[in-house]
Amino acid sequence: MPGRKISVSAKDVAARAGVSRAAVSRTFTPGASVSQETRSKVLEAAEALGYQVNHLARGLTSQKTGIVALIGADLATPYRSELIRVLTERLQASGRVAILINTDRSDSTVDVALQQAIRYRAEAAVVLSGMPERSISELCHRNGLRLVLINRDDAHTGSVQIRLNDAEAARVALDSFLRAGCRRLALASSQAGTPSLLDRENGFLAEAEKRGLPVLCERLGPTSYESGLALGERLLVRAERPDAVFCTTDLLACGVMDAARHRFALSIPDDLSVIGFDDIEQASWNAYELTTFRQPVEEIGAAAVDWLSDRDAADGSRIIHLTAPMSWRKSVRGGNGK
Repeated sequence: MPGRKISVSAKDVAARAGVSRAAVSRTFTPGASVSQETRSKVLEAAEALGYQVNHLARGLTSQKTGIVALIGADLATPYRSELIRVLTERLQASGRVAILINTDRSDSTVDVALQQAIRYRAEAAVVLSGMPERSISELCHRNGLRLVLINRDDAHTGSVQIRLNDAEAARVALDSFLRAGCRRLALASSQAGTPSLLDRENGFLAEAEKRGLPVLCERLGPTSYESGLALGERLLVRAERPDAVFCTTDLLACGVMDAARHRFALSIPDDLSVIGFDDIEQASWNAYELTTFRQPVEEIGAAAVDWLSDRDAADGSRIIHLTAPMSWRKSVRGGNGK
C-alpha cells in the first residue's frame, strides 16, 4: 500500500497550476507582483489541493516568524487573564501569533522562558511577571528578540516599558478616604513585591506621611482572595480597627470586604471603606460594588502592538506612561468621588 502524503507543498500547487514555484510564493506574499491570471490559477490549485502556507518555515527564512512569547505567572487571576485575552487578540489582528510560557514569579524562570523564546525564533516577548537579568536582555537584543515589559521597573536595550500611575492613584485613594471622613487608615498588600504593588504601597504611605497620618500596614502571602481574607482578619481584630483600607489589588480587597462583613459583621461602607486596584470583573458584582482603579488593558495591548510594529524603535528603549482611572462604586462612604 503506497504511503500517504503528509502535506501539500508549494511545488504541488505549482505543478497543478502550471506555473513556477516562485509564482506560488509571490501569490501568497502580500504586496508581491503577480499577474491576475497567474494568481487565479494558483489560488484555484491551492484550494483544490487544500494547500496552506507554512508561515513558520517562511519566517525562519526571512527571520520574521511573527511569533510573540507572552511570559507570566498567576495566569488564572482575573486581571492577568484579561490582559492575556487583549494581547492575544491584538497580536492576532496584527498578523502575529502568541505563545504562552507559564512561569513562577522569580526572575530566574523569566530568564529561562526568554531563552526558550529565542530558541523558537520569536520576534518579541511580552514580560508580565518578573524581570530579566541584564545579561539575558542583551542576549535577546543580539538575537533580535524585542522586549515589552509591562509594569516592570528597569529599562533594557531594545525594550519598551509600559507603566501605570500607580503611586499617583494611591495618593488619590488616600485623599478619597479623607474626603469621606475616614481617619483610621490601613493598607493591605501581598508579599509579592512587584514594582506596581510597591509603587501603590509607597504612594499611599508617602501621602499619609505628608499629611501627618499614621497607616496600619499588613502584608501577607500571594496576591489572592485568600490572602485578602487573612489580611482582613489581621486588620479588623484590633481594638481600634481601621475605618478605611486601601488594598493594592481587587482580589485582596474582595477578601478584606468578605472578612469585614461575614467575620466581624461590619457594614461597608458605613463601618469600613475599601478601595482596590485593577477593576476586575468581580469588582462590579453586586456582592462587592468596589471602588477601584481600572487597569487600562486595551490601552496596554494597543501600546505593546504599536511599538512592536514600529521597526525604527528596535534598537532603543522607551517608557510609555498610562493612567489608571478611578471607577467609583459603593465601597467608600459618600460613594460618588465628589
